[in-house]
Amino acid sequence: MKVTCPTCQKQVEWGPQSPNRPFCSKRCQLIDLGEWANEEKTIPVEPGQDQDMSEIDIEQIEEVLSQHEQDFFKN
Repeated sequence: MKVTCPTCQKQVEWGPQSPNRPFCSKRCQLIDLGEWANEEKTIPVEPGQDQDMSEIDIEQIEEVLSQHEQDFFKN
């Protein structure tokens, strides 16, 4: 199966022979990483979801964890 390199759009074979997949090379992989680090790329969120971490307190975290406790500790 072939995929398109997200950086340069070159076709890349998806398999062990392409260790940087989905990127065609280490160079393209590092370019993409740099774009994320510089916040040139982001994952869209719903309005109101993008809270400053300083606004989240321990009580809110504990409340969310208690609501989903069964999900976190399933056997």
